[in-house]
Amino acid sequence: MKNIKIGLLFGALAGILDVIPMIFQGLSWDANLSAFSMWMIIGFFLATTSLKLNNIVKGILFSFLCLIPAGIIIAAQEPISLIPISIMTLILGSLLGYFIGRFKKLPNK
Repeated sequence: MKNIKIGLLFGALAGILDVIPMIFQGLSWDANLSAFSMWMIIGFFLATTSLKLNNIVKGILFSFLCLIPAGIIIAAQEPISLIPISIMTLILGSLLGYFIGRFKKLPNK
């Protein structure tokens, strides 16, 4: 349970960092809510998975895997906007993987 709380906490922080510039750009609330919930889900996955990868690589991998469905819709409407979205996903995904990996409780062996 502690890992889930850590994942959701860091996921919420990443979501807030992602949504702040979106609010200043005047994007719709459904786009803001979608981005925030994506980071919460990524945080949950990173905190509960036992995939044997470097934490930063795991954060980037999960972030881009979760972005794919929304990315398809975004690419159909505004393909150029995928550039800043991908950059933000790379940065926040790596940071999220690092911090969750650092603070999550390892299972007893």
